[in-house]
Amino acid sequence: MNQNEAASGQPAAGRGWVSTIALWAAQILLAGYFIALAAIPKLTGSEGALEMFADIGFGQWFRYVTGVVELAGAIGLLIPRLAGLAALGLMCVMVGAALANLFLIPGAASSAVLNVLLGLAFAVIAWARRAEIRQLLAMLGR
Repeated sequence: MNQNEAASGQPAAGRGWVSTIALWAAQILLAGYFIALAAIPKLTGSEGALEMFADIGFGQWFRYVTGVVELAGAIGLLIPRLAGLAALGLMCVMVGAALANLFLIPGAASSAVLNVLLGLAFAVIAWARRAEIRQLLAMLGR
């Protein structure tokens, strides 16, 4: 994929239009999910988010950090050049969330399943966008 393809969101060599549309649809849906159901409740201090981060025990500052990271990742999913790296970052967030649900939040082990599934979805997006990730890292390394 050349720089123009990455910037425009056009399909990479070997990726057809159907795959590209499916990939963008997944990115848009996941971005919407993370903005509406993950980041905003944390940043606005919903009752559920306050309780969850109290159970985690790191303090409410961690709720804000998590909300900002999730919001930035969701926005990054919508920017062609950043989508792969955003997916990679959100995959890491989901690993942390799954571990927190399993070990730090009483009665939340079943939520870890959703975190793992979301993490797998982000892994697929990051894999599909690996050329863009490599290109972005190469640009940053200059």
